[in-house]
Amino acid sequence: MFSHVVIFWTKPEVPGAADALLAGAQKYLAAVPGVRSFHVGTMVPSHRPVVEQSYQVALNIIFDDEAAQDAYQDHPLHHEFIAKAFKPNCAKCVVFDFA
Repeated sequence: MFSHVVIFWTKPEVPGAADALLAGAQKYLAAVPGVRSFHVGTMVPSHRPVVEQSYQVALNIIFDDEAAQDAYQDHPLHHEFIAKAFKPNCAKCVVFDFA
């Protein structure tokens, strides 16, 4: 199993950026071949100080292996997500890949 986790900080000057990023991820990324499990959502506030709460959207995709994740990175739908949802709405992201 290979996990691909992306944490997004949206552009504060773009109204509705988090919603647009969520919709774009659902539209473009969930349908990419090789995606075993797909989950995207917004940050959940917590009373626990150890929980990171400065981001707006998180994405968790599970693949069978690293090769499937590599193919996902090159897929046209992933590139369309970057162009149409990520670049217009995202100020920063951090990626965590692990197996």
